[in-house]
Amino acid sequence: MTSTKPLRVVVAGLGNMGRSHALAYYNNPGFEIAALVNRSDVPLPGGLAGHEIRRSFEDALRDEKPDLACIATYSDSHADYAVHAFEAGCHVFVEKPLATTVADARRVVDAAKANGKKLVIGYILRHHPSWVRLIAEARKLGGPYVFRMNLNQQSSGHTWQTHKQLMQTTSPIVDCGVHYLDVMLQITDSAPVEVRGMGVRLSDEVAPSMYNYGHLQVLFEDGSVGWYEAGWGPMISETAFFVKDVMSPKGCVSIVMAEGVKSDDIDTHTKTSTIRLHQAATGADGKFLKPDELLSMEGEPGHQELCDFEQAFVLKAIRENVDLTRHMDDAVRSLAVCLAADESVRTGNPVKL
Repeated sequence: MTSTKPLRVVVAGLGNMGRSHALAYYNNPGFEIAALVNRSDVPLPGGLAGHEIRRSFEDALRDEKPDLACIATYSDSHADYAVHAFEAGCHVFVEKPLATTVADARRVVDAAKANGKKLVIGYILRHHPSWVRLIAEARKLGGPYVFRMNLNQQSSGHTWQTHKQLMQTTSPIVDCGVHYLDVMLQITDSAPVEVRGMGVRLSDEVAPSMYNYGHLQVLFEDGSVGWYEAGWGPMISETAFFVKDVMSPKGCVSIVMAEGVKSDDIDTHTKTSTIRLHQAATGADGKFLKPDELLSMEGEPGHQELCDFEQAFVLKAIRENVDLTRHMDDAVRSLAVCLAADESVRTGNPVKL
């Protein structure tokens, strides 16, 4: 019989995502927070306020012996923290990207398998009902597909500071691109075979070795193609900052963003407003047989509710022994595409996968 005793969790990293995940654990009776870990003291929302913030992840694992480690630190620590947690006997939830190299991503997956533990990666769109619907509608159309996607963020103040910190290790097309490559992989069910990338540094505040605007193109085995664009900073345009469009021979499915939405609002990164379905079929007169269908996504979950859904899935995966093989494989493949794009930006050459 499956135990219903709450899973004890250590949360490492208390930035925006880490605090949201910690709140999700606090609000779910299936979890109990064993420890919160961060390099510095930060304000804690809601019921988290009474918790001590510890400095050492390793010490928290040793002292608390938790069932689950939630890793929401900067990307360059993800792999080492995850492997350490598996070796300490924990299941792991890790924010995206899974790692900063494909070899490290595979090392994490291998550690999960070797220790018989669950690994869930923070692909939050997999838990969003509107994105699940978008993927289902696109799959109904059948391929080959054209994917057109971006997420540009005009950032300033604290958000720009965060972006600059992220760019110490991770480019915009890697940090956010893994979400949308994951969506492409779920829709096409085809292996990516070649990646091309370009990028440009638009600010002296960005490290000389990094770029804050990037664009990738990916070619799939089935003939599908896709592009993804991402930029961060005070100079980034708000025009067409959010494009989510999938085309096929039979038509297209698109997300239509509401007017007046700003790119630095974290809820806009997941909200869909409306899904537009277009059928390409025409009649004898050459006109479309069906008008476009608009699916209202009114009442869809906000950012915190999505984090709640995500951690509810973690609980289910552990308690019901859900097979996460495809989940882990897609995480490695989506990361591989984005890192190949990063390599292409730096070398000027396409990368075969």
